[in-house]
Amino acid sequence: MKANVLLSSCFMLTLLSACAPKVPPPAPAPPPPAETAAPAPLPGPRPLSDWRDMPLNPGAWRWATIVGQSTATFAQAGLAPQVTLTCAAPGSVQLIHAGSITGATPMGVTTSAGTFPLMAEPTANGAAVTLPARAPVLDAMATSRGRFVIEIAGQVPSYLPSWPEVARVVEDCR
Repeated sequence: MKANVLLSSCFMLTLLSACAPKVPPPAPAPPPPAETAAPAPLPGPRPLSDWRDMPLNPGAWRWATIVGQSTATFAQAGLAPQVTLTCAAPGSVQLIHAGSITGATPMGVTTSAGTFPLMAEPTANGAAVTLPARAPVLDAMATSRGRFVIEIAGQVPSYLPSWPEVARVVEDCR
């Protein structure tokens, strides 16, 4: 009898479950959105951290014989020279950089061959250094790969092209 009651209870549950509304299976989840690759950023300007990357100062070298002395000047047209190289005496080249200094001031010349520390003295035309015509810095300026830089403490560096006028003064002075 217990088996009949159990059987009839199972039968009743089956009938009741047939009357219940059917729940549809859950809808499949939508596919994830297609990943679109972000466009690669455009390269920005390269930082100018190396003196060889800096733009050259505006102007040009000119060579002339001034008062019997071989002289190369770097200047913009119509303006005073920014840099002057003069064969001051046989075997002696004077480098003058425009600007005002009050006493002996460190000056550096950097070329593709290296950096040359110098000490500039004040003159009426700027900061001056007198060098032997065979000083390695002069050859380095004349043969530097396209440019060299002159730096004076407290002033903006000058990025200058390495043109033949520099070599002409040095050779004329030797």
